[in-house]
Amino acid sequence: MKQPSFFDVEERLARLSGLGDQLEAFSRTVDFEVFRPDLEKALAYSDGSKGGRPPFDPVLMFKILVIQTLNNLS
Repeated sequence: MKQPSFFDVEERLARLSGLGDQLEAFSRTVDFEVFRPDLEKALAYSDGSKGGRPPFDPVLMFKILVIQTLNNLS
């Protein structure tokens, strides 16, 4: 088994694109940025003045929930 190199990730992503990557098709079909204002209003993040870890991007988390639901993942 050969050791992974710097270019293995690019080769793997190119192979997935050639096979018809589900995530690429999904991102071409749905514009998730439309949901950003509603997500930010519903989550009501604090201004960060108390410190702590910054929150994850709400659109990214919404994408994860949608993909989980479509693929029956927990």
